[in-house]
Amino acid sequence: MPPGRARYRRALRREAPIVVGLLLSHEDFTAMTRYPSFPFEDYGRYLHHLDGLLRTLHSQGTQVAVTLFDPDGYGDYCATTRQPPDAAATRTRYVAEVTAARAAVPYTRQPLPALRAELAHAADRRATWERATDALMDAGLCPECGRDLATCAFDGASRTLLRVVEAVGPGTHHVVCSLPTDDGPPLLAAVHIEADTDGDIHLAEADALVLCTVMAAGSAITRPGGLVVRTTDAAGAETVRGWSLRNGEPHPLSEAEVFAAYCTDAVTGEPVPPEPGVTYRAGAPLPPPLPGNGPHR
Repeated sequence: MPPGRARYRRALRREAPIVVGLLLSHEDFTAMTRYPSFPFEDYGRYLHHLDGLLRTLHSQGTQVAVTLFDPDGYGDYCATTRQPPDAAATRTRYVAEVTAARAAVPYTRQPLPALRAELAHAADRRATWERATDALMDAGLCPECGRDLATCAFDGASRTLLRVVEAVGPGTHHVVCSLPTDDGPPLLAAVHIEADTDGDIHLAEADALVLCTVMAAGSAITRPGGLVVRTTDAAGAETVRGWSLRNGEPHPLSEAEVFAAYCTDAVTGEPVPPEPGVTYRAGAPLPPPLPGNGPHR
């Protein structure tokens, strides 16, 4: 072997990223055990060896991402591509060609339970974003300005989120947006925001993107949604405020409406006790949009 070849190949291997598919639930794992070529019979043992693989790759300096392996999607992939499902090579191609384009979480030696929780959150977030985007894509043009409603409504939702944060003031805010749909479960998105006294805010951009997309989808869905902000101030006191979301624009709820929404079982309709130490307040009126920054400009 020419001098340096092994060293160069090791260096390239460290710079080549690897995507590993993870069977997130016991049900997903069980679905794969019907293939004789799948080497595991016990989910706990599967997770143990997967954790060992991830640790080994990380210790070698390899950049690793973990993504969701969906058995139903795998079955569709095999049927579409006419590849044999009972083959390790097909599973590898599925991860490389399909799953790698979906939600993925970087592996940084986090414990496996934390990694699975991150992946579940990332997968839910992407699914919500895709459903909200589909609703916007079907909406056509904005009736007020004639532009594409998806772009128009998303711009307005981004500005509205900033107006909501300005209205509730400094603190740690957990913002949740829910939107009913006609063809499935409600769209639900959340973002954690830190707002300081200087007006600066810090947030997870991926979560904010999905929340604004759901808010924007409210412009294309006739049924009203909801927006709730739970604020923790510097002293640790918690306050909950709420707005109804109609045509993508928040309208403040009264204190009684916020209390009723939080203290009613969503399934049975029965009252539930309020959370200790939590203050329920009316949704604050939002600052008006800046000139030229209306929702349809």
